[in-house]
Amino acid sequence: MKRNTLGIAGLALFFGGASIVQMPLPCSPQLSAQTYAPQPSGGDPLQILSDRFEAIASRVSPAVVSVEAVKASKTAAPATGKNRPIEESGSGVIIKLDGRAGFFVLTNNHVVAQARNDQITVHLADGHIYQPGQVWADPESDIALLSLERAVNLPTAILGNSDNAKVGRWVLAIGSPFGLNQSVSHGIISARDRGQVSLGNTIRIKEFLQTDAAINPGSSGGPLVDMNGEVIGINTAIASHNGSNSGVAFSIPINLIKRIVTQLLTQGAVQRGYLGMQLAPTFEPSEAIRLGLDRVQGALVEKIYPETPAATAGLQPSDVILQVETVPIRSENHLINLISGLPTGQKIRLQVWRQRQMMTLDAHVGDWSKVQTRFQANP
Repeated sequence: MKRNTLGIAGLALFFGGASIVQMPLPCSPQLSAQTYAPQPSGGDPLQILSDRFEAIASRVSPAVVSVEAVKASKTAAPATGKNRPIEESGSGVIIKLDGRAGFFVLTNNHVVAQARNDQITVHLADGHIYQPGQVWADPESDIALLSLERAVNLPTAILGNSDNAKVGRWVLAIGSPFGLNQSVSHGIISARDRGQVSLGNTIRIKEFLQTDAAINPGSSGGPLVDMNGEVIGINTAIASHNGSNSGVAFSIPINLIKRIVTQLLTQGAVQRGYLGMQLAPTFEPSEAIRLGLDRVQGALVEKIYPETPAATAGLQPSDVILQVETVPIRSENHLINLISGLPTGQKIRLQVWRQRQMMTLDAHVGDWSKVQTRFQANP
């Protein structure tokens, strides 16, 4: 399947003639429902909202950390000809996991990638410093999990339900933008299911929450928190003219992260399904009309790779995959995420639009790990 291809180092997109760079950000006590009980009627709504922001920030901020990683630079220093170490800084949030002893930090993979455990430092809000005992990472979703094995009695944040994060809901973003630890900003959920944000060849699984909460370099890995004081996302990327906040930022939904973390801890890696086709990164209305559709919907197939589940199922270029089982497909990225989350070997029924009529095809989900290198070498 084709990966989105905007660059992790930044890509110029053009909207109305303005160049916009999509880029990953360079890299609590348990909350109870009683904490956020409704205020008596007749109170000042702005004061009530302000009090709520204050309560959430005071309880979640202690669980937010800054993460520093020392990595070898790929560029040699001119004077010595030797690679200079570089330091990546980001954020993270401390959590507890059901059935697991100890404390863990959620962050972005790009914050800690290519750094050894002893080159990663976690700085807590109270000044304590830890190095992770173990690091689990999933580059394809840009998620990393660090264990703090010597830590005791740490504040933790609660993981919420990102499916409840509706457009227009208030949120807080907490992190270390520009190294300014424990910074809190507020905004709303601006959009959901943003899959067209592309962050490099390795990051393939994307269904971002979009927010206008101020997020800047150094915020990577910090939590996006809802009005229940629960983490609904991990802040990851911004769209910007100059590399700083322009009101468009992206967070990985926490429900996706939960699934990834579970597999990392139980299997050591994330198992993903695939079909073996290249999808059109954009599906234009003119193309939909040419194919006989009354609107843009589904995922448009550009190429079928030989000896893959897609080829065996009989899929063809110019097919439009409209539905998988009972799930209508919104876009190419929606299809990628859906198939990636299915178990290897599962039989699925595809509703396909071909030559101005609907048809049904059966396919079996393949194992992405067995062919990943092949498709990376021959995209």
